[in-house]
Amino acid sequence: MVAPLKTDQKHYTAEEYLELERAAEFKSEFWNGQIVAMSGGSREYSTIIVNLTAEVGTQLKGKPCRAFSNDTKVRTGPLTLFVYPDLSVVCGEPRFHDEQGDVLLNPTLVFEVLSPSTEAVDRGKKFEGYRRIASFTDYVLIAQDEPYIEHYSRQSETQWLLTTITGLDASLSLPAIGCTLALAEIYDRVEFAQPSIKPEPE
Repeated sequence: MVAPLKTDQKHYTAEEYLELERAAEFKSEFWNGQIVAMSGGSREYSTIIVNLTAEVGTQLKGKPCRAFSNDTKVRTGPLTLFVYPDLSVVCGEPRFHDEQGDVLLNPTLVFEVLSPSTEAVDRGKKFEGYRRIASFTDYVLIAQDEPYIEHYSRQSETQWLLTTITGLDASLSLPAIGCTLALAEIYDRVEFAQPSIKPEPE
């Protein structure tokens, strides 16, 4: 997720938001009546998104699931949140908020790429909103600064199983959509910052 920017305090309806958003030059999300503008992502963010979209799109060919880019909004709950996942996947027939076809209602899986400015929201309010969607079974959080992924899979209405995947030689298995993603492919051409090395005391 790219970082949210400060917005005004006016309260909007969902339909007012959609009217403004569809005419806007830049993306904004809708958070319980507030319109929150989005900033751009880093080079690492963009590289991961391109790699992820290519890998998922290729593996979904010929399967009953399809991917939607971060230009497609997802509505969570009864007109409370309209957000832009970094990548979402629907298995079966996609359903939309209205005839515009730009607000998805039934994602199966959502990917979010973490950053320092968005991690708390992705782990908190966004995940809480996604969990309200009946079709939603899998949530994948991807770190930018190291090859590290967290995969949450729904076990019941109140239980989620967390699996962590670490290292460029590892793979992320996603049975819900029939994909296995190599971390080496997701992080291809991503440059990780070198950890600082403290000098040994004399």
